[in-house]
Amino acid sequence: MPNQVAVCGPRECTEQDAANAHEVGRLLAQAGATVLNGGGAGVMAAVSAGARSAGGLVIGVRPGASKNDANPDLSAVLVTNMGEARNAVLVWSADAVIVVGGSWGTLSELALAKRRGVPVVSLGGWQMLDVDGHPVPDSPPIAATPQDAVAFALEHAGS
Repeated sequence: MPNQVAVCGPRECTEQDAANAHEVGRLLAQAGATVLNGGGAGVMAAVSAGARSAGGLVIGVRPGASKNDANPDLSAVLVTNMGEARNAVLVWSADAVIVVGGSWGTLSELALAKRRGVPVVSLGGWQMLDVDGHPVPDSPPIAATPQDAVAFALEHAGS
């Protein structure tokens, strides 16, 4: 079975985050991974478009009771009617998580993944620092490029 990699990020993102997410999606699809995301706008739409541009399978996990607001590049939509609790469904379904950019919802997905022991890498997103500005032990590595983020996720998926 192919790796399932969740890509998490804000629905309101920067142009750089969108470009990074698009490239992450494309690279994951080229590697044969199934791309999971929240199925909405912003980072979610960009990663979906990137994956679909490379012929990838893209699954969106929506928080509401309808798939009508899902982005158009999804291969399939899971409607949960769970609100933010859908973040747990997304993370529990992933073999690895790539965080692109940052929002409070994205931070919750990162925390859920770390708590579950799912490999996580951050690209232009959250950094966990202690009071002295040093990385918190076991905090997610920071990727410099989409290529680095995808390589980490695929290497550590399921570990």
